[in-house]
Parts: sequence; structure tokens; C-alpha cells
Amino acid sequence: MSVHDELTTVQRCLDDLIRSVGRLEKQLGSGGLEMRRVRTDTNHLRESVALLRETVALSAAAQKRPDLVTISDTPYDPSLWVDTDDEGLGARDRRAP
Repeated sequence: MSVHDELTTVQRCLDDLIRSVGRLEKQLGSGGLEMRRVRTDTNHLRESVALLRETVALSAAAQKRPDLVTISDTPYDPSLWVDTDDEGLGARDRRAP
């Protein structure tokens, strides 16, 4: 399974957990310490999964290949190279050692 599929499965299970905690809260009341802790832990888990999803999305975006730049096959204008030396061959009109 891919990371995206795994995160989707985790999110689905977390949604089920949140619904179950809500039903328990209706039956038991929300005033008890234990119920408040379960609700708080569930909310923290939801926030943690959301952060994980963001991190994975940013990581995937950073790994994408940059846009390719097309370089034309037409020859360059020779006037661009008039005032340059040939690298490694010395200056024009002079002999290389």
C-alpha cells in the first residue's frame, strides 16, 4: 500500500473513533475526568494525523522533478563569440604551447 492509502485508512479509522467517542460521551456524559481525557486524546490524535498528512504532502511536492527547459537545436549567433578565447587553446592568432 502507498503512503497515501495508509493515511486514508488511518483517517477513516480515526473518523470512526471520533464518532464512537461522541456516542460514548452522550451515554456517559462529558463531565468525568476519564471521558475528558479520551476526548482530548482523540483531538490530539486528529491534529497529529493532520500534521502528518501535511508533512507527507510537502515532502511529495519537494520530490517532484522541476520543469524541463527546452534548448533549441539552432546554432548560436557567431557574433556572440567574437571577443572570447577558445578555452584551453589560448588566444586567437597565437600558437598554443
